[in-house]
Amino acid sequence: MEDLIPVLQTAIGPVILISGIGLLLLTMTNRLGRAIDRARLMGPQLDQGDDAAQAELQAQLHILWRRARLIRTAIGFAASSALAAALLVIVIFFTAILDLPAAWLIAGLFTACMLFLIASLVLFIHDINQSLAALKLELHLHGLNDI
Repeated sequence: MEDLIPVLQTAIGPVILISGIGLLLLTMTNRLGRAIDRARLMGPQLDQGDDAAQAELQAQLHILWRRARLIRTAIGFAASSALAAALLVIVIFFTAILDLPAAWLIAGLFTACMLFLIASLVLFIHDINQSLAALKLELHLHGLNDI
């Protein structure tokens, strides 16, 4: 039992990381749902209005499509990060219990976890910028060009 306590202490870090990634995934899935819902609301409006209004709607739908793809990829990277962290916990336990030398595997899984998380966050920031571009188009549509 005394040997297990340090292993549990070591495994706590990746477990906390999984919890944080879960919250990030919740945020990202909410953003994806909002982008999809907004696109569904705008779709039927394409048949209404003049050519200028239709062009604006098409531009907004194009941005929503890009955002949805970005968020989907960010979700994939975040989920991969959580999976790598979960595998890391399992490897930490097995290497401790079986007394296996697997520092390279532990370091590799941790590095993969962090790289996936970084990629996910970069795409998330890019999505935020895309949503601001969509807002700018919306403001332009309502004649608010000087904001």
